[in-house]
Amino acid sequence: MSGLPDNVVNQAQTRVRSAMANSALRFPDKSISVNFAPASVPTTGSAADLALAVTIMCADDLLPVERLADAVLLAELGLDGSLRSVPGTLPALMEARRAGLRTAIVAPENAAEAAMVEGLTILAPRDLATVVAWIFGQTPLDPVPRPPAPPPPRLPDLADVHGQPLARRALEIAAAGGHHMLMIGPPGAGKTMLAERLPSILPPLSDAEAVEVTSLHSLRGRFTGGAAALLHNAPFEAPHHSITMQALVGGGSGNVGPGSLALAHRGVLFIDEAPEWPRAVLDSLRQPLESGEVRIRRANTSICYPAKVTLVLAANPCPCAPNKPADCTCPPLKRRGYLTRISRPLMDRIDLRVHLPPVPPSAILTDVTEAEPSGSVAKRVLRAREAAASRWAEAGEPWGLNSEVPGPVLRSVRWRLPPSDRRRVDDLLLKERITARGYDRVLKLAWTIADLREHERPTADDVAEASELRLGYPLR
Repeated sequence: MSGLPDNVVNQAQTRVRSAMANSALRFPDKSISVNFAPASVPTTGSAADLALAVTIMCADDLLPVERLADAVLLAELGLDGSLRSVPGTLPALMEARRAGLRTAIVAPENAAEAAMVEGLTILAPRDLATVVAWIFGQTPLDPVPRPPAPPPPRLPDLADVHGQPLARRALEIAAAGGHHMLMIGPPGAGKTMLAERLPSILPPLSDAEAVEVTSLHSLRGRFTGGAAALLHNAPFEAPHHSITMQALVGGGSGNVGPGSLALAHRGVLFIDEAPEWPRAVLDSLRQPLESGEVRIRRANTSICYPAKVTLVLAANPCPCAPNKPADCTCPPLKRRGYLTRISRPLMDRIDLRVHLPPVPPSAILTDVTEAEPSGSVAKRVLRAREAAASRWAEAGEPWGLNSEVPGPVLRSVRWRLPPSDRRRVDDLLLKERITARGYDRVLKLAWTIADLREHERPTADDVAEASELRLGYPLR
């Protein structure tokens, strides 16, 4: 084998020989050269096993090649000749369709995932012997039907959250503009509940977005062995604080796969107990949050995964995390230093900072009117997003969310706010209470708030609310 095959690819020699022997097929008694081109690109994984076996038999004139003229073969071979699943089937078959192929042979466990690709006839035989019999026309294979669209999943609803009006307001703004958010409060204040309900107020993904997101999840093998359908709901990823940097941003030895950051693309990445995370792991998010993509470089390759996420951080106010501030037992220095475990450069990329008070007993014990459900909030979020997308499209710009707009654009002559409307944020910058990046992010927040209020342009009140949400406390 020439090129840059990894150990898994090199071991295909054993798998192919054994699979053919156990399928009553003759392996050629001669030297065989397999070239993985281009030779400078590493070849990883076992997805080429079936193609290797069939190609070897075709090269030895044991099989007719005409039946395979427009076919792609994608499966691992077991030693007994069975076809086994491989990750990344969906994006691989989409590329095969773009290359003009019309038939795909995959393992049965990948059948449902492969059937999501339109324009391909999907065949899912059990083993290598069945594939050979189909090539000779001896055994017909029924195409795998395209799976029906499943009913939308039932997501956690905002109606479950009582109290916390400021946090609910901030969550709505975060959803409308794609802004990052930090929630600080004692245990039981509702931080996790709120974060888990953010996907329920995000608009459903378009077909193109759903294919993009589902492809990333396919690369992680999340559809193997079960039903599969395009993910039309915003994904939600909540990794544990013990996660490694490679598992968060992507990587690994050999096969460089997407991490939790890329898996949350077009959705929510929730980081609970943020101060307990290793600082280096959290800081690895800084560049992807700015660019909307994560680049992983290795000696011989470079991989880029999309990572446009809404980041939600949650933290206790101090290590002992009392329900009431008066009950805190932490020394003052330790209390002040707790939140500084989140680095300033990362904090500077967080648009919304909300302090959650403890939930009052009356909210739990008293019969109260049901809180506003996610459906009502989602309608406002959708209208705000449509207003923003329409505004930037009419201006000939590619952005769909206010958080994506570069700061210099909002400070340009065309979009600059009058001095009287931006006085609050100008004062914060002059007094160095916010950075230049923070100034731009307040403007982005103000435009999102204006879209939610159906204002043509942000008013002084919109800018004031944006400034307070950026700082995390009221302005005096």
